[in-house]
Amino acid sequence: MKDTKAFNEQRAEIYWWLSSLFAKELTQEELDHYHSVEIRSFLTGLGENETLKPAIDKLVDALNRLQTREDAQLELSADFCDLFLKTDKHGALPYASMYIGETGLLNDKPAKDMEEIMAKHNLVVNQDLKEPADHIAIELDFLGNLIIRSNETNIEEELENSFAAQQQFIEQQLLTWLPKFNVKCHDVDEFGFYASVSSLLLAFCQLDTQYLADE
Repeated sequence: MKDTKAFNEQRAEIYWWLSSLFAKELTQEELDHYHSVEIRSFLTGLGENETLKPAIDKLVDALNRLQTREDAQLELSADFCDLFLKTDKHGALPYASMYIGETGLLNDKPAKDMEEIMAKHNLVVNQDLKEPADHIAIELDFLGNLIIRSNETNIEEELENSFAAQQQFIEQQLLTWLPKFNVKCHDVDEFGFYASVSSLLLAFCQLDTQYLADE
């Protein structure tokens, strides 16, 4: 169980990291950190998994190209804005409602469903995320918290129930719309940084459901 809890911490950290990338633009300091040995080693480690390798390779390629991109931080911030803060027609809005809602508008049923799930588990997400509950950054932050909460138990049955809840959340709240979101990111993101992040997120969710199903 000790190994399982350590692995849970790693899973949560990855979801929180991915959440942060969709939450706001990277600052210059954060972008510089992505070129550090620490982050590059972390990405290399993820890329050792065959499922994640294609997305990791694209992410590393985008990071390498950022080093020679003029005004890289400003341009990457513009990419973020164009993708996630403008219109659905020209961007890839990061809300489940835009892909599986009934009206094509924000705050549709997926947002209400997510609010109910958060209330049911009595888990609070990052208060800096002032977005509808079905924003991808909120859903990923919640999932990380859900994983960490499972580490509070030492009872095997409770841990199995928690894994089942995590698997259900990924399959019903994420994988129902992430494939469409990923396609949209690739259609719109010409430079490719955020498209590679969306590909990595999709691949990691698919990999994680396999892990949870086997536990």
